[in-house]
Amino acid sequence: MGADLMTQETLIRMGCFAAIFALAAIAEAVAPRRALSVSKARRWFANLAMQAIDAVIPRLIFPLLPMGLAMFMADRGWGLLNVFPIASTAAIVIGVAALDLTLYFQHVLFHRTPLLWRLHKVHHTDQDIDVTTGLRFHPLEIILSLIIKLAVVAAIGPPAAAVLIFEVLLNGASMFNHGNLRIPLLWDRIIRAVLVTPDMHRVHHSVIVRETNSNYGFSVPWWDHLFGTYRDQPAEGHDGMRIGLKGYHDDRSLSLSSLLVMPFVK
Repeated sequence: MGADLMTQETLIRMGCFAAIFALAAIAEAVAPRRALSVSKARRWFANLAMQAIDAVIPRLIFPLLPMGLAMFMADRGWGLLNVFPIASTAAIVIGVAALDLTLYFQHVLFHRTPLLWRLHKVHHTDQDIDVTTGLRFHPLEIILSLIIKLAVVAAIGPPAAAVLIFEVLLNGASMFNHGNLRIPLLWDRIIRAVLVTPDMHRVHHSVIVRETNSNYGFSVPWWDHLFGTYRDQPAEGHDGMRIGLKGYHDDRSLSLSSLLVMPFVK
C-alpha cells in the first residue's frame, strides 16, 4: 500500500510539474512581462540542469522523503497531529500552513546567515527571472531544505495528504511566481490577496538590497504582511529594475559548473 501511494505521489508531482511548467513557458512566450537581457538558451540549460541534479540527489541520500516520513509517523501515532485528536481536514490545513510558514522562516534565514547565503545566492544570480529561475537552487541548499522539512514533518506529524499538497503547491507556486508573466494590475491585486504573484516576487530579485530582503513568501503573501517583510513594488518599476546580484552580471551566472562551485569561491 505504501509503495502504491509513493508511486501515485511521484506521478501526481511529475504531472503537475510538467503542466505548470508548460503553461508558464507558453504564457511567457506569448505575453512576457520584461525583455530578457541575456541568452535564454544558456540560462535555461544551466537552470534545468541544476533542477535535474536537485531531483536526483535527495533520492540517493535520504531513505525517506517527507511524504514517506509522514506515513511512517502516522502508522506509529507519532507527531503532534497524530497524538492529539483532530479532524483530518483541520490536520491537513494545519500541516500545509506549518510547512509553508517554516519555508518562509527558512528563506529569511538563508538571506541573513552569511554561510547559508553563499548557497542561496546561486538562485539570486540569475540575470533574468522566468519559470526556470524557480528551479535554480544549489544542491546543498536543496539538501538542507529537505532536512528542515523532514524535521518539521517528524515534529508535527502532518497527514501524508498535507505533505503532498504542500509539495505540489510549493513547486507550482515557485514556477508561477518566478514567471516572466504579464498579468493586468487589477488581476494581480486580486490574485495577490491569496497567492504570491510574479510582480510581487520579482521585487525580491532586485539588485537593490532592501528589495532583495523583502517578499520572502513562496506560496502565500500572508507571512510577509504578518512579519513586516512585504514590499508592494520595486523602486525603479518592473521595467526599469535590474535583476540579479551586483558583481555577478557575467558568465558565472550562465554556467552550470560555475553555479555549482559558486558557494565555495570568494
